[in-house]
Amino acid sequence: MTDAVERVFRDEWGRAVAALIRAVGDFELAEDAVQDAFAIAAARWPTDGVPASPLAWIVTTARNRAIDRIRRERMLATRQAELAHLAALPAEEDEEDVDETTIPDERLALVFTCCHPALAVEAQVALTLRMLGGLTTEEIARAFLSTEPALAQRLVRAKRKIRNAGIPFRVPPDHLLPERLGAVLATLYLIFNEGYSAHRGDLADEGIRLGRMLASLMPDEAEPLGLLALMLLQDSRRAARLDEAGDLVLLDEQDRSLWDRTQIEEGRALVERALRRGRPGPYQLQAAIAACHGDESDWVEIAALYDRLLRMAPSPVVALNRAVAVAMADGIEAGLALVERLEGLDGYPPYHAARADLLRRLGRREEAVAAYRRAHDSTANEAERRFFERCLAELRD
Repeated sequence: MTDAVERVFRDEWGRAVAALIRAVGDFELAEDAVQDAFAIAAARWPTDGVPASPLAWIVTTARNRAIDRIRRERMLATRQAELAHLAALPAEEDEEDVDETTIPDERLALVFTCCHPALAVEAQVALTLRMLGGLTTEEIARAFLSTEPALAQRLVRAKRKIRNAGIPFRVPPDHLLPERLGAVLATLYLIFNEGYSAHRGDLADEGIRLGRMLASLMPDEAEPLGLLALMLLQDSRRAARLDEAGDLVLLDEQDRSLWDRTQIEEGRALVERALRRGRPGPYQLQAAIAACHGDESDWVEIAALYDRLLRMAPSPVVALNRAVAVAMADGIEAGLALVERLEGLDGYPPYHAARADLLRRLGRREEAVAAYRRAHDSTANEAERRFFERCLAELRD
């Protein structure tokens, strides 16, 4: 695929697929038609040149491919409605006169359809990456440590469920929007976190790209801005999270010169913009917390923000993070007392790591060793395992 086609593919895949889905009401047909259109572009554009309106060219070509496929099917009588909708898309002979702004942007409806609560979370993630991001089945499978056949079956089942259950291709009505938006935001953050935690920059980048798209499609909503700010602020420290040997570096030991200051400035501006709207949500508060981790972490403010977050979205993980902030702001013993009271985190490596660090700071070496061992044994992340091994070796010495 040429650079020009790759650029248009990355920028316009989701919008082209969404336009075709709106026309035909069939995920698989729309996806196949758009894929065919990009294959044709890869063959023609190097010779003919890139069209003045690449999106219009792709949608027009995909439309014609979809029409050809429908006409070849035996059950033509049952597909007349689809043909009528397709006829409303830009026609081939009008291609030169079509401006991309004449093609409705249906990506927001596609986001909410891919993240419908009737689908399993794994299916929501896979479908979002495929239909909106344009990632291949192989790329998605590799990112989530699955096999390509298993991931392909997951996608097929998700598309079939959308069709058979009659899941509507639309933005939810106002009374359902807050609940449904939460599922969309959770899916995008899961995509980002999978890349960030596993040090997969390409997947983290995809989460940020989809976050930018959602924020632009929902300019009046504060939480998409908060999520985008959170991802940018976390990602700004990506280059400093591992040393040259690939080992984990804690936040307070990171080389600040490696932080991406442009991302930090953008993230802080976004969270301030979101909070000014007076509708604070969990992602905005998490972004505000991330913004407090500058050259000097403001632990008092961080603890106060975690108090608000815990009231708004209570969970054992938030309570753990609040306890660590309290330890840094009010004293190690106060924080450890909060950690010791937590339940439901026995299989969560950061719980054992936080407890181990607080015990180490208090000089309770044997208890710290046992906690680091629990952290080591409960994580599958190799960088984390090496970090815990290093902590254990330091305690023994």
